Formats: sequence, structure tokens, C-alpha cells
Amino acid sequence: MKAFVFPGQGAQFVGMGKDLYETSPVAKEMFEKANEILGFRITDLMFAGTDEDLRQTRVTQPAIFLHSVILAKTMGADFAPDMVAGHSLGEFSALVSANALSFEDGLKLVYKRALAMQKACELNPSTMAAVLGLPDAKVEEICASITDEVVVPANYNCPGQIVISGSNAGIEKACELLLAAGAKRALKLKVGGAFHSPLMEPAKIELSEAINTTTISEPACAVYQNVSTVGETDPATIKANLIAQLTAPVKWTQSVEHMVADGATEFIELGPGNVLQGLVKKIASDVTTSGKQ
Repeated sequence: MKAFVFPGQGAQFVGMGKDLYETSPVAKEMFEKANEILGFRITDLMFAGTDEDLRQTRVTQPAIFLHSVILAKTMGADFAPDMVAGHSLGEFSALVSANALSFEDGLKLVYKRALAMQKACELNPSTMAAVLGLPDAKVEEICASITDEVVVPANYNCPGQIVISGSNAGIEKACELLLAAGAKRALKLKVGGAFHSPLMEPAKIELSEAINTTTISEPACAVYQNVSTVGETDPATIKANLIAQLTAPVKWTQSVEHMVADGATEFIELGPGNVLQGLVKKIASDVTTSGKQ
């Protein structure tokens, strides 16, 4: 069975999507429609901007969404997935690919999400850190032991790789404790805030109304969501999970494990970069060697 997977923030690069714009009339039309919806020429920033331009959350998120969904669209209706999943922001791309969300509504939601998250970051200076080489349970235990600051697991990327999220002081303290506990690395990331943590609550409140008033239909195939980790097809459940995602961890490891258990044999990454392909290989390998079902 074929699974489409869609990347999240961090996969962007200058020039992304330019080849699609120049070679596909369908892609060009969709990019121009996006410029119109957003009210600025995001294509100029994507194709010929700077790294700094693309690192702005208000640009990054819609840019990655556009690259992903337009790439999927140009593959043609005959190349349809049996299941889909997206990492964080990528979940919106997955929903469009599965025909549960229109391209226009998906873009509007992603842009609102980006602006809401940017505002939440400005309210509470915060950050994230990548932790390598410790079991999930140990990372969870250390985060829970820090009670005077916000610090939580944010991305379960693959076995031995977790991203934590929280206040600046909380992340600093957690990194020290994680390294002392034997982590190979505990490296602060160059991000604007504590995504997928309680500090995103203001963004969650702001975005919930927009999601609840947007039409989401039953998808053409199961969407494996970050919050529940299983294949979802009920629109009400999909909406609730999309809202919860802003303050809940991205359970990518668990989602891929469920996709493999449900029959996925081929994972195709759609969007800039190939980070998810690497994570999927590590997760699938762990499933095989550990005998997980």
C-alpha cells in the first residue's frame, strides 16, 4: 500500500517550487491563486528570496504547504495514495491531498495558523531543542521533573530522536539534565518559539474558530493524525485533532508504526527535502527488528 507523507516547518529552501511553476500550467495557476489569496507574492520569496525571508513563520508555513500540495496535484489523479500523514504543518497538506480540505481553505487555514503561532511566540519567548540517543520514557521523565518552567516533548520523530519544547529557561535546564543522563546531543534549535507546547495555547484558541467554521469532508483515504496516531476519516474527529495539535506533541513515530501495521509498504514524501523519508526508514526498521505489530 502507498502512503503519502508531507513535511512540516524546517524543510524550506530558496528556490522551492520554481521548477513546478515553470514547467506545469496547473502548478503556475495554483501558485498565482495563492498569491491572490495571501495578498502578497509568496512565489517571489519562495523562488528568489533569502533564507531569512523563508524563516519567517508567516512565509515558511504557507510556502511548504504550497510546495507539497501543488507537487501532489501535478502527479495526477491516477497516482493516488492509500493513506496519508503530515508532520505538524504537513497534516494540512495531507488533508488537501486526501480531498478532505479544499486547496483554498487549506491555504487560508495554514496562513491563519502561521500568524497565530507567530503572535504566541512573541507573547512568550521560548524555544525548542533536539535530543538524540535517549529512550522516549527517559526524556519524558526529565521534562516532567522540571516543575518551575514549561518544558515538554514536542516531536517524537523516530526512535532515539525527540524534540522538546518550552520556555528558554526550561529548555536550558532540560538540556543540562538530558546530557547528564547520557543523551548524545541536546541541541537548541533556531526556531521562534515553543511549538507543540502549552505556550501555544493563545494560537490554539485563535485557530479553533477558523477550523470549526471551515468545511472538512470525509477524506478519500485514512489520514493518520499527529495527535491520535491512527487513521482518521470522521470530519469532526479530524477537526478536533487539528485544533489539539497546536499544544500536543507530534507523534510521528507512533503514526508511522500504525501505518506500517495497517499495510503501508511504500512511503512517498511530497514537499521540500527528504527528512521524513529518513525518519520513516528508521521507524520501519525499528518495527521490524523489535517485532512490533
